[in-house]
Amino acid sequence: MKGFNEIGFYKRISLKLIIAVSITAIVIISVYSYFNITAQSDAMLAEVERHANQLSETVKNSTRYSMLLNQREHIQEIINTIGKDPAIYDVRVLNKEGEIIYSTKEDEIGKMLDKKAESCYACHAENEPLEKLPIKDRSRIYKLDPGSDRIMGIINPIYNERSCWESDCHAHDRNATVLGVLDVSISLAEVDNQMSINQVRVLLLSVVSITALGFIIGFFVKRWIDKPVRELVKATNEVSIGNLNYAINDLSNDEMGYLGESFNKMIKRLDEVRAQLVQSDKMASLGRLAAGVAHEINNPLTGVLTYSSYLLKRTKENPQMQEDLNVIVRETMRSREIVKGLLDFARQSAPKKSLIDVNEILQRAIAVINNQLKYSKINLEKNLDEKLPRITADANQIQQVFLNLFLNAIDAIGPEGGLLKLKTSHLNLSPKGNVHIKNCVCSKNHNLIDNEYKIGGNDSIRIKIKSENNIGFVHLDPVYGSSGHFFGISFDNDKEVSLNCPVCDISLIDKNETCPLCGGPAYKITIPNQGYIEGCASFKDNWQRWEFVDRDGERKFVEIQVSDSGCGIPQENIGKIFEPFFTTKGQKGTGLGLSIVWGIIDNHNGTIKVTSEVGKGTIFSIKLPQ
Repeated sequence: MKGFNEIGFYKRISLKLIIAVSITAIVIISVYSYFNITAQSDAMLAEVERHANQLSETVKNSTRYSMLLNQREHIQEIINTIGKDPAIYDVRVLNKEGEIIYSTKEDEIGKMLDKKAESCYACHAENEPLEKLPIKDRSRIYKLDPGSDRIMGIINPIYNERSCWESDCHAHDRNATVLGVLDVSISLAEVDNQMSINQVRVLLLSVVSITALGFIIGFFVKRWIDKPVRELVKATNEVSIGNLNYAINDLSNDEMGYLGESFNKMIKRLDEVRAQLVQSDKMASLGRLAAGVAHEINNPLTGVLTYSSYLLKRTKENPQMQEDLNVIVRETMRSREIVKGLLDFARQSAPKKSLIDVNEILQRAIAVINNQLKYSKINLEKNLDEKLPRITADANQIQQVFLNLFLNAIDAIGPEGGLLKLKTSHLNLSPKGNVHIKNCVCSKNHNLIDNEYKIGGNDSIRIKIKSENNIGFVHLDPVYGSSGHFFGISFDNDKEVSLNCPVCDISLIDKNETCPLCGGPAYKITIPNQGYIEGCASFKDNWQRWEFVDRDGERKFVEIQVSDSGCGIPQENIGKIFEPFFTTKGQKGTGLGLSIVWGIIDNHNGTIKVTSEVGKGTIFSIKLPQ
C-alpha cells in the first residue's frame, strides 16, 4: 500500500472535495448571475417602457387641444421640442391610413408606412385596425440595421372622441374608432451600455467569489479533513508496525475527532485482545508443554528418585551425604508434583456425567488423605446429610476437586494441627446469587465479558460508564443478583448516568424500562440464547431481572462446605486464588490446584465461593445443581 505522501496530489480526497465544491459553487453562482442579470435587464427595460408610456401620454395630452383646433404648426413645434431630448430617437403621428402627419424628422412627413411593418403590425395583425390595444402590446424593440443601437418604440392609438366628430374644423366620421397613432421611439444605447457594465460587474464578482470560496474551502478542508486524515494514516502506519501504544491527540469536537477517539478505543481494545490472545496462546502452549513434559521429564525424574532413594539406604553411615541426598529426593518429589499439576491442568476435559452420591465421593477422597490428616494432627469433623439426593456429575472430577481442597486445607493448617470440617446439605435456592453469567453481548454482538478483571473468581462484565464529565468503566458482578460490582470512577447516582458498550459505544440503556425500586433508568444486556438481563443503571439499588432463569423458579442444589482452621487468606488475594500459577506457598506450590477446581465446578454449571479471615481459617462453599 502506498504511503500518504506517495499518493499523487491530484488523487487526494481533499483536492477532489475542493474541486467538487468549487464546481458546485460555479454552477450555483452562474445560474444566480444569469437570473440576476436577466432580472436587472428586464427591470431596466420595464422602467424605460414605463417612462416611454408616460412620455407618450404627455405628448398626446399636450397636442390634444391643438389637434382639435387643427393648429398644425403648434403641434409640430411641440413634437420638435420633445424630440430634442438625446434619449428620444423619434416622435411621429400617423393617421389610420399609415401616412406620417407629424414627425421630429421633417423629411418623413407625408410618407406612407407599410401596415405590415414592425411599427404597424401590432395594430394591423389581421389587416384591420384593433379597436383597443393593451398597454403591454404597445412596445417593441428593434434595430434599424444589425450594427445600430436598439430602439424601443411605443405605440399609443389616438381614439375618436365626441369632440372630434363634432368639431367645426375637421370633423371625423362618427363611426370611426381609431383616428391615428402616436409613435414614440427611444434609443436604448445608454440602457444597453449600463447592462453591459452590470454584466461585467457580475462576472467579476462571480470570479472573485468563486476564487475566494475555493481558497476558504481549501483552508478549512486542509485544517478539518486533510490534517486529521494525515494523523489517522500516521497512526495506522504505527499500528501496522506493531506500536499499539500510539494515540491520536488534539481531537476535535466533530466527526473526525469522534473517528480519532474511536481509533484510540480500537487500538486500546486491540492491545487488550492481543494480551488475551497471548494468554490463550500461553495456555495452549502450556498444554503442549505438559504433554511433552509427561514423556520427557517423568522418566528421568523416576530414575533420579529411584537411585537417590537407593543411595540413601546405602549411606546411612554418612550423615553429610544423607543430607545432600535428602535434598535431591525432596526436590525430585516436588518436581514430580509440578509435572502432575501441569498434566492435571492441561488435561481438563468435558465431564463424563452420571448419577453420583456426593457423600460417597467425599468418603473416597477422605480415604485417600486419611493418613496425612493423622500425620498432620488434623481432626476431621463430618456433618453429612444422609438424605442428600444424587446429582448428575463426573465422579472422578468431583473427587479431584475434594482432594485439592483437602490438601490445601492441610497446608493451611500446618504442622501444629487443627480442624477440618465437612458439611453437605440439600438446598432449594432462587436463581439470584447462584446462576453465573458466562456470556453476554451488546445489541451489536460485541462481547462484554472481561477475562482480565475477575469478581469472586469469575470473569466480570465490563461496561463503559459516563457521568457528567467523567468517563470510565464499571465491572459488573457476573453472578445474577449479586452486587459485588467494581466502579472505575466515582459518580453521583442522582445525576444522569449512561452505560455503553466499551467496543462500539452503543447505549445499553433500555428506553422502554425503568427500575421498579427507584424509578431510574434500567440497562439491558443480551445473554445469547438466554434472553436478557436487566438492572438498575443508576446503581441506587441492587435490582436485577433475568426472565429466562426466573421463570423456572427455585433450583435444587447440593451444597458442600469445606472449612479449615488454618492461616486464612488475605482479602486482597481472594480474587486471585483461582488464577493459574497464583500461589502463596512459594516453591511448595504450582498455583494450578484451585484453577483446576474452578474449571471442574464451572464445567458442571456450579458455583464456588470463598470466605476467609486471616488467622482464623477458610471456608470453600460449593453448590452443584441437582
